[in-house]
Amino acid sequence: MNLFDVYPRFNINITHANGIHVYDESNQEYLDLYGGHGVISIGHTHPHYVKTITDQLNKIGFYSNSIEMPIQEQLAQKLGELSGYTDYDLFLSNSGAEANENALKLASFHTGKTKVVAFKNAFHGRTAATLNVTDNPKISAPINQNNFPVEFLDLNDFDALENVLKANDVAAVIVEGIQGVGGLDMPTDAFLQHIEKMCEQYGTVFIMDEIQCGYGRSGKFFAHQHAGVKPHLISTAKGMGNGFPIGGVLISPEIKPWAGMLGTTFGGNHLACAAALAVLEVIESEKLMANAAEVGQQLTEAWSAIPQVKTVKGKGLMLGVELDFPIKDIRNKILKEYHIFTGSASNPNVLRILPPLTIQFNDIEPFTNALKELLEA
Repeated sequence: MNLFDVYPRFNINITHANGIHVYDESNQEYLDLYGGHGVISIGHTHPHYVKTITDQLNKIGFYSNSIEMPIQEQLAQKLGELSGYTDYDLFLSNSGAEANENALKLASFHTGKTKVVAFKNAFHGRTAATLNVTDNPKISAPINQNNFPVEFLDLNDFDALENVLKANDVAAVIVEGIQGVGGLDMPTDAFLQHIEKMCEQYGTVFIMDEIQCGYGRSGKFFAHQHAGVKPHLISTAKGMGNGFPIGGVLISPEIKPWAGMLGTTFGGNHLACAAALAVLEVIESEKLMANAAEVGQQLTEAWSAIPQVKTVKGKGLMLGVELDFPIKDIRNKILKEYHIFTGSASNPNVLRILPPLTIQFNDIEPFTNALKELLEA
């Protein structure tokens, strides 16, 4: 049997990792400035993370949600404390797509409506409902299309949003705090405040997709907190487990649960919760949110000073270096010649940077020097 060939892959076999570095079978060291799509939040094989998961595995790795699991309550309490959402509830799943799928379902349950407002260049997942609100028809199969009405608007278009919501038939507005795949474009603080106001006015659920930009990556726990807004639903995943599959939805007290409303077999299992608790403990003890804010500002200033760089997008340690031409060749050279992993986006001119939140400014100097050398060549 062969693997179903859907992934374009680099011809590199990563066999082990530590902190901000990964190593191939020849023990070649690579600086990891991408973290597997921003998943690695506290660094590879962090000692506290490894110990916590190992200790949990030696007790019990899995049982279904048919029993009491105090570790889920511990995770909810810790997440509420660090995020500031102590009055919200938490539903646990396995991935970001599942988190968004459940958020959309909750919005429809709560409002009794079916229409959703999303934004151009958005990426929210590859499951049925999330594909419908992802602005990429190429990856949406016929069976996924037209599951429910969706209106895609330009990001930061105040009038368009109000005009759509006026019809009073919209269940939810879903928006990323910082677009990931879309190329690091962001809703302005004022626009997020406008979404919050319009959703309250028209009885619409406000969903923030914080799957990639959350968990301290922007310099605050969630990227939308820079704008001072409080959505009804917040989806999270990638950095939540530092590589262990886990996702979740933070749910406003306005939305009430009933038995059987949502469900999952593997979501919130013992091992996943142990991993997620370890991540929160490291984020707190090592002050990684403050580090992300400080290092991100330093990098933005350093890269903006490079003449060939058009702009630096994003916040904290979710950054995009935009050039006036496609970055594909430069990205490949940075990997092959300088042994540094970076990411791309649907915007072909944007080089995406998503390092572990433990990284320091000086650690990224090899990338900055490589970028300068290649742009000056």
